[in-house]
Amino acid sequence: MSVELLHYTRGKYVENIHRGDGVCVSVDGNIIGSVGNAHLPMFWRSAAKPFQLLQFVKMGGVEKYNLTQAELAILASSHSGENIHVETVTSILHKLGLTSEVLNCGSARPMSGKAFKELVKQNLKPSALHNPCSGKHTGIIALCQLLDIPIADYIKPDHPAQKIIHKIVAMSAGISEDELDIGIDGCGVPVFYLPLDKMAYAYARLMNAEEGNWGEYTEAAVKIRDAMCQNPLLVSGTGRIDKAVTELTGGRVLAKIGADAVYCLASREKKAGIAFKIEDGSYAAVTPAVIAMLKHFDFITEAEHAELLKMYPPVLKNHRGDIIGTIEAVF
Repeated sequence: MSVELLHYTRGKYVENIHRGDGVCVSVDGNIIGSVGNAHLPMFWRSAAKPFQLLQFVKMGGVEKYNLTQAELAILASSHSGENIHVETVTSILHKLGLTSEVLNCGSARPMSGKAFKELVKQNLKPSALHNPCSGKHTGIIALCQLLDIPIADYIKPDHPAQKIIHKIVAMSAGISEDELDIGIDGCGVPVFYLPLDKMAYAYARLMNAEEGNWGEYTEAAVKIRDAMCQNPLLVSGTGRIDKAVTELTGGRVLAKIGADAVYCLASREKKAGIAFKIEDGSYAAVTPAVIAMLKHFDFITEAEHAELLKMYPPVLKNHRGDIIGTIEAVF
């Protein structure tokens, strides 16, 4: 059963409570610790993106299309739709001999408020390139080209590329294909439903790829990990907690968001991964929960924890800028 993770106070009273579940799993699959239900089944959402890339990278797609490390990183991203993100996705499509017309993720307002304001100033509408999943879609399209299979209907569960991805995602989490159920994500492609501890295990393996028993996928896992750890701006965006955690720890900790407040973290030092889910799907609760989970499972130093609290103060302010309450981790 989900437990209380965060209290939002106003004055001396608790006004809002966010419940959730989280688990920390070692690279060898052992549960190190948990809060709430470690085995809670949940949609992985965009936190699954690194694993959806594995087949493309393993088959030499990076080399075939002469992708840079930054371009590889954005294929695993939930980006903010800033200029650097749009330009990087466009660059990959150009290398594939394609344009953004091929993207079937739908147009979406950039996650970056600043980027959206810039579009409004220029009297431009958001496009598929601004969709935070445009990198993932580009990666699936690239896999289609690499395999010489049709791009048409690439988002459908029965498409050959999606069947391959389903198999690899199951392998990454250490479960059978039959155990990996699906739904449809916000961007139209299949999204995977599995226990939190299996998500955490996959991230532990990714971050510690050399000892993660990846077999023939080891080199691909290393490339994806290194690209994400060395290009946090491409994986997320300006001002976001994903970028802050990876940068602050010098790539020692990898952070990746999924929609509706599912989140994954991984540590080289601890040789472990974390997965958690905020029960009500609150995006606002994600950042304080990330910081609290990192501290709870000892993924960061006291100094790093203090710096994150400085960057993202756990206080509530009114429209005047007055502090009127706090955000308190209670686990």
